[in-house]
Formats: sequence, C-alpha cells, structure tokens
Amino acid sequence: MSMDNLVRIIEKTQMKEVPEFRPGDTVRVHVKVKEGDKERIQAYEGIVISIRGSGISKTFTVRRIAAGGIGVERIFPLYAPTIDKIEVVRRGKVRRAKLYYLRDVKGKVKIKERKQ
Repeated sequence: MSMDNLVRIIEKTQMKEVPEFRPGDTVRVHVKVKEGDKERIQAYEGIVISIRGSGISKTFTVRRIAAGGIGVERIFPLYAPTIDKIEVVRRGKVRRAKLYYLRDVKGKVKIKERKQ
C-alpha cells in the first residue's frame, strides 16, 4: 500500500457528513466559539462565494453584509471540528464558480433561486 493511499484512508475517517452546497447558495454555519472556559455556538449566515481544495483540506468562503453595510468574509475549513453544523438556507443560481465580483456590488445582492 502506497503512502498516498494510506493518507486518503486516514482522511476519510476524519471527514464528517456535510450537506451539499455550491457557490451562490446562502448557508448558515454554526461555529463553536470558545470564550474563556465557556463554549457557545454562533451562527454565521451569508452567501458562499467560493469553494476550493479537496479532501480534508477543502475550504469555503462565506460573505455577508454586516452592520453599516460593510462586507465581511470568513473562510471555513469544511471538516473543522469548530464547525458544529452547516444549514443550506437558500439555493442560488449562478454561472460562476468564484463569485468575487460580489465584493464590488454595493447594497444587497440578488441571486435567483435554483429549482431543486
């Protein structure tokens, strides 16, 4: 057995079940936040603007508009233990794999709903 196959087998055991989502979808990511000795779950909702990587190192970027109309982006490792769960709120219909053009759009972003 080669080292590459061994790494893939170990990665498969570490991966957990996540819902299927694509760029353009609005997701709610429940993140475990540790403050001192306490731990709580904080929801972060926004549009997925990119998905990159493969296997255990797969990441996705979520963009949302915070208070004052300021855009905030967070990059989440898909299989991180800090992510409690991922909910797909809305499925978006887009023609690009990377939605970096949303950074230049002022105001609320309108993305059409994708049919199942």
